[in-house]
Amino acid sequence: MAGPAFRAAAVRVRVPATSANLGPGFDALGLALGLYDDVVVRVADSGLHIDIAGEGGETLPRDESHLLVRSLRTAFDALGGQPRGLEIVCANRIPHGRGLGSSSAAICAGIVAARAVTIGGESKLDEAALLELATEIEGHPDNVAACLLGGFTLSWMENGAARAIRMDPADSIVPVVFVPGKPVLTETARGLLPRTVPHVDAAANAGRAALLVEALTRRPELLLPATEDRLHQEYRAPAMPESTALVERLRADGIPAVISGAGPTVMALADAETADKVEALAGSDWAANRLGLDREGAVVLPLAT
Repeated sequence: MAGPAFRAAAVRVRVPATSANLGPGFDALGLALGLYDDVVVRVADSGLHIDIAGEGGETLPRDESHLLVRSLRTAFDALGGQPRGLEIVCANRIPHGRGLGSSSAAICAGIVAARAVTIGGESKLDEAALLELATEIEGHPDNVAACLLGGFTLSWMENGAARAIRMDPADSIVPVVFVPGKPVLTETARGLLPRTVPHVDAAANAGRAALLVEALTRRPELLLPATEDRLHQEYRAPAMPESTALVERLRADGIPAVISGAGPTVMALADAETADKVEALAGSDWAANRLGLDREGAVVLPLAT
């Protein structure tokens, strides 16, 4: 049986940063942010060549162990076969190891690029299959759902399959992220979580997560109570005490603030009137960035733009 045919021209894929959990929505809620990695992939006659600029440019591998390459390979297998060679150029802007979805961005860029460079790829790998594949690689769907779909996402597992719905966040919300200089490994942050939590805390988080859906989409004035968490942030505090202290300080000032993903980045959900003031609270130990909301998710773009 003949393998797939590939486009001669290169394809460019843009993927957004994401923030998962958003306080109480542990492993379920995600938000796509206006900070992007760009990847250009071209099928070559042989070999593997990778150029990386920006974040991770000095540390990321340039061989088959690169997460982007592993994701490309997984997607090509799902599409029917591997190309003879690959040329890849990465322009990375999403910080690594900071809780902003850099690994999910690499995974989604890889599978979307593989589909785009394969003739007839969209008929072989639809949107649901993309989510399934990305979740299989990542291990959980919260970040990859937001990265693929954009906007505000709710994801879950059903009979072993990843599912997600996309919602539009309120236009008035302005995310401000505070990125520290040192990373925290996701494995380290997850390792601090207890196997069980008090029933009262689980019940409180269920209510706050439900409220957060309303607050993020229609009633941003409820974001402060809606982002209260009892399931993961305090347990992870020993790995990121400065982040925890900043969250507490911002919330004491009435600013909805959470640990972004597994941390250590802190995200505040401000608005146009308060974003500048919130950004100024960073201090010298943090890189504060006022971001937009991404509403498109992973997209294939013309090379010239």
